[in-house]
Parts: sequence; structure tokens; C-alpha cells
Amino acid sequence: MSLEIKQNIEKLREDIRHHDYLYYVLSQPKVSDKEYDDLMTRLKDLEDKYPEYKSDDSPTQRLSGGILEGFKSVKHRQKMVSLDNTYSFDELQDWFTRVRKGLGESEDIEYVVEHKIDGVSASLTYENGKLRLGATRGDGETGEDVTGNIKTIRAIPLVLFGGNVPKFIEIRGEVYMEHKDFSLLNKERAASGDVLFANPRNAASGSLKLLDTNIVARRRLNFFAHSLGELSGLEIRTQWEFLEKLKKWGVRVNPNLRLCASFKEVVAYCNQWQEKRQKISYDIDGIVIKVNSLSQQKRLGFTLKSPRWAVAYKFPARQATTVVTKININVGRTGVIPPAAELEPVECAGVVIRHATLHNFDEIRRLGVKEGDRVLIERAGDVIPKIVKVVDSLGKNPFPIPKKCPVCQEKVIKEKEEDVAYRCINPFCPAQLERGLFHFASRQAMDIEGMGESVVSQLVNLRIVKTFADIYRLTDSDLHKLELFKEKKIKNLLAAIQKSKSRSLSRLIYALGIRHVGEKAAFVLAREFGDLNKLALAKVEDLDKIYEIGSVMAESVVEYFSLPQTKKLIDDFRREGLNLKDEARDIKITPVFGKGFVFTGELKQYSRLQAEELVRSLGGSSSSIVSKNTDYLVVGVEPGSKFEKAKKLGVKIIDEKEFLRLVKMTGGN
Repeated sequence: MSLEIKQNIEKLREDIRHHDYLYYVLSQPKVSDKEYDDLMTRLKDLEDKYPEYKSDDSPTQRLSGGILEGFKSVKHRQKMVSLDNTYSFDELQDWFTRVRKGLGESEDIEYVVEHKIDGVSASLTYENGKLRLGATRGDGETGEDVTGNIKTIRAIPLVLFGGNVPKFIEIRGEVYMEHKDFSLLNKERAASGDVLFANPRNAASGSLKLLDTNIVARRRLNFFAHSLGELSGLEIRTQWEFLEKLKKWGVRVNPNLRLCASFKEVVAYCNQWQEKRQKISYDIDGIVIKVNSLSQQKRLGFTLKSPRWAVAYKFPARQATTVVTKININVGRTGVIPPAAELEPVECAGVVIRHATLHNFDEIRRLGVKEGDRVLIERAGDVIPKIVKVVDSLGKNPFPIPKKCPVCQEKVIKEKEEDVAYRCINPFCPAQLERGLFHFASRQAMDIEGMGESVVSQLVNLRIVKTFADIYRLTDSDLHKLELFKEKKIKNLLAAIQKSKSRSLSRLIYALGIRHVGEKAAFVLAREFGDLNKLALAKVEDLDKIYEIGSVMAESVVEYFSLPQTKKLIDDFRREGLNLKDEARDIKITPVFGKGFVFTGELKQYSRLQAEELVRSLGGSSSSIVSKNTDYLVVGVEPGSKFEKAKKLGVKIIDEKEFLRLVKMTGGN
């Protein structure tokens, strides 16, 4: 029986890897997303039931289980060099001449050409076919170990397959984000009140540095391999052969490669993709050209900074000059106040441009741009044009950073010195209302079914709802004004609104959208104060004493409840019958109450999230980081680095059996 189970698990792993190969390498999927997810679920269920057959290279192990504890520095075995750039075909011809001179006039030379992906360089190390390390480029000699995040990228195989796999190989490539995934990410960030990423490259770079692998996985990063680092146990003669082997091993390479025999063919390829680059699903800013023969590459060697056997041809920038007629400031739905420039209309890359982004006020200072200046603008694809530099400084007055919100006249601040964004501090600012209402009604908050983005947008635009409390004053006649709202839909939404009045205090606190207060912090605040009115009277020093509440969050909470609008909102909630209190709970003073727990490794009876929620429900607190304030580290199967840290700090370490005993003593299940 055990042999049959093991064989079933291996077969599922093999099938999933094969479907990853079909999807990411060949772009020829043969199963639906649902069928793929079913395979993954079956594998996970079997591995959970029979943990003795778990393997760190299983497709289920792409997520490390949550929060990483920082990134270690790692030295590259071979330096990750940068390429020299050429900006015209004359410069590219000069490079061809130097290559010919370096190798001799009589030698045959082939060139591999491919897209220059606008992403983030990364190095993958495989030992005996298994992924052991994923690292950033860093300074070229030393990068950061981001293996946990690299594993979340499904285009990167955890195991090489296809036979003839080397004992050791370093594969270099580019982590990037496709346009559709970038658009979705920024839409989600706008809805949750976060600052938007400027472009897909910034989003990919920022994602690789995150410590929460679950968030990285949701970013849907992608990968193309393009270069060989160190290799042992196999002989490869050409760049083209290397790329072909990568495809057989299940590693994704760019499908638009070409092998060229002359400068003329390379130029034709560059011209082709310069025209077609707007039609592909990712950003490229040029073409990379490499000498195909690895022995010829070795003979050509390197300069101090770059290889002599490879070069990048950068596409001409799509630029134009015009005059800044006015600088405007707007208030985004998150409260961020970004500046934007109005321009004298100018044609650029076939489009008439009238506006350009300035990103933030630091960018205005860096550029030194003023109203009346003549500036150079650049347009890349469908991205909003940006100002590159001031050509003629004709304006007189530097643009001032606003002290008050242009919509509600409340104070504008930059919360931290290192922040670039200025923000309206008024959570009741009309410009932020739509985003706030959508969050208030969301499933994790007041869970008002039927009150989605479209409904919220109509309620705000028709000025039917001006505050959160107005939701509870909605009538049949109000909802009849909305598109597609008939009797049944109106009845269902009003019933959902009525039902939401009884939601727990922690949900209500979370629904308010207080800056820095997430679901966990809302639970802690509800537990500590038990009454929204008591929380509203809390001082910074009161909040700072709470284990899970830091000083930044404490100041944010106090600032929110000090606003006159908040006081009126609480009064309105009371009049409308919302639950503002948590009923007193009789929690005995036991080993769990008031204690801080951290979990590491896999538990058998609970998921980590379930265990953390159980601790909080019994009066304890949970954290993902071991510190001197941790009372217990609960160790499951295959504990991580938290185990060693807890030993160094002298934190009490218990196993799952002891944890369950403590829970039972406290009255939990």
C-alpha cells in the first residue's frame, strides 16, 4: 500500500511539472486552470496525509509558508556582468568590427539575438537537477538569496527534467511582470490604498525583495532564462545549444530567438521588433546580441565592466520637447496627492500628448521643473508620458508642496522622511470616499453582499452616500436610482446592510480603514478595549503598551479618532444600531492568556493561520517574528530558522502536543 501511495504522489508531481512545461515553456497548455488546480489539491492532500513522502522539490513547496526572516548575502561563483549599450546601427557596426578583429577575418561567426527584457536580473543554481539557490544580481559579485521568492515563480522549475542534466549549473535570466498582471496589481493596490508602481520593472524588483512569499506568489512574476554561469558535468559548445537544452530541461527561454550569420540579419531583427514591441505582452527596451560560440566568447573575453562578445542595441527613445503650461495636483482614492503637468500639445510616437506624469514632489525638485519650462518628454508604449528633463528653464517660481488638501482643505503630510508620497490625512475626504466605502463593505470587513465596486461608485457619484453611516440610511427609492436595480436586488442589499449591523467590533474597526490597522490589529484593539468609545478615548501611550501595536500604528489610531468627523460617525453608528461593543468574555488567566506565541514548521492538527487565530481567541497574541518578547515558540515538522533564533534568545520552545495541552487548559478546542 505504501509503495502504491508513493507512486501516486510521484506520478502527480510528474504530471504537474509536465503541465508547467507545456504552459510556461511551450505556451501550449492542455488542461484548464481548474484541472491543474485539482491535480495540485490531490497532491497536497496526499502529502499532508503521508508526510513521510514530502519533498522540498515538490510543486506544492513553491510557497515557504509565509514570512521570511530577511535575505542573506550570497557571492556569485561567476560575476554577473552588465552589457555595453549601443544606440544606433553605426555604433552596432563598430561592435561587429571589433568582434571580427578580435577573432580574425577568416573565422565564421554566428550571433544569437533576443529581446532585452526590461526586468530584474536573477541567477538560478541547480545541483543534480534540483533548484538550490535563487539570487539577485546585486553589485554583480554579491547578491541576495531570494530562493523563497524565486520558488513562487511557476515559470522556474524546481527540478530540471528531460535527461542529461548537469551536476551543477548556474542559469542567469530576467524576472519580469507581464502587462496584464501589472495592471491587475496596480488596480488592487489602488483599491487597498497603496501607492501605485510606476512600471512593471519596478513592480518586479519590489516583489523580489518582499519577505512574505504568499504576497510574492500573488504578484504572478515571470521569468526568461538567457545566459550561462558556471557549469560542471556537461559540455555545451554554443549559446544556441545552451538555450535549446534549457527548453528540454523545462526552463523558459524567450520564444523570439534567432540565429543570425551577418550584421544585415541582426539589423533586420532589430528593426522588426522595434516596430512590433508594442504588440507583445511584456516590456523590452532593446535587443541583445551574443556571439554564439562559447569558445569564441572565451577568446574575446571581458573589459573591466562588460563582455566583449555581447552587446545591447537600445531602441531609440520616443521623445519630444514642449512647454509645461501648468502643474496640477489631484487627490487619489488613497489620499496620495500626485502632481501632473499640463503641456502644450505635441506629437510624440504618433500620439498627441497633452499631459505628463511627475510622479511625486521629490521628482519635481529633482528635475527642477516649473510652469513655463520647456521640457523633454518620453513616451513608452501605453504608459503615461513622463518628463525626462528641463531643456530650457523659462519658468520663474518653483512649484510649492501643498500644505492643505485641494479637495477638503485638511492637512497634507509626508508620514516618514523616507516616503516620497504626500497624503491627505483626512479619511473622510470626498476624494477618498469611494475606495473607503468599497473597503468598508468588503467581505473581510462588514461583509455587505451585493455592495461591490459598481454599486459603490454609483452611490458616490449620485451623492446618495457621503459617509459610511449613510449606508444604513439607504431606502428603496435611493436604490431604485441605481442601474439594474429591481425589487429583488434592492431587497437583498437592504437585508445584507441590516445583517452587517451585528458584525463583531473587530470587523467594524477594520472596516473603518484606519491607516496601518489591518485585520489582526483590529482584532487586538477590539480585544483590548471591548468598546469603540473606549478605543476612541485611548492615548498613544495606552496603545503603545499593547504587544502587537507599534508606535506608528498607535499614532495613526489616535489621529483618526481625534477627527471631529470620526466622533460624528461613531454617534451615527450608534443611532443606526451598529454593534460597537464586544460582549465580555470570561477568559481564565491560564498559560495562553496574555502570552505571545510564534509558530514554525508544519503542525498536524491546525494550519498556522488557524493556530494563530486560536491563540488570539483565547486571549494570547501571535506573531511571525521571534523576539525577546516571545513567550513560546511552537515547533512543528521541519522547523525553520526561527528555531535557532529562539534558542539564542532563550525563548521557551514547545512542540505541538504541549501547545494543545495549554489550549485545553485555557478552555479551547
